[in-house]
Amino acid sequence: MIIGKGPCGEKIGYYELVEEQKVPDDMGTQTFVRWLIKEDDGAKAFAMRLFTIKPGGHINLHHHPWEHEIFVLEGVGEIRIGSRVYRVSQGFFIYVPPNVEHEYWNKGDKDLKFLCMIPLKPTVNSDEKIEC
Repeated sequence: MIIGKGPCGEKIGYYELVEEQKVPDDMGTQTFVRWLIKEDDGAKAFAMRLFTIKPGGHINLHHHPWEHEIFVLEGVGEIRIGSRVYRVSQGFFIYVPPNVEHEYWNKGDKDLKFLCMIPLKPTVNSDEKIEC
């Protein structure tokens, strides 16, 4: 199926037809993202991304004034949220609050793939890092 827009503004597509982009080196290693749904598609509130972290790959520690909703599709990884590290695998879901530092590692021998939904606008008024 080709990616396309329907008459009501809907977008239908197959993920492998969406360009996979390498995450910049200053943001992580061996990590790729596909922007499945974004503002340019007519989305008003949320974007949906598919991340692939290759074995040994990593998304660097960062924080920002919006939340994440994540669902792990395959692989084994660890995510640090604040001061805690969680081991996750297929079927796990994760909520990362705004402004809390977080980072991700692939800890398996296969790709770590997860869907990540983010709002198109900040969900809090400040970008001050929260310690927890």
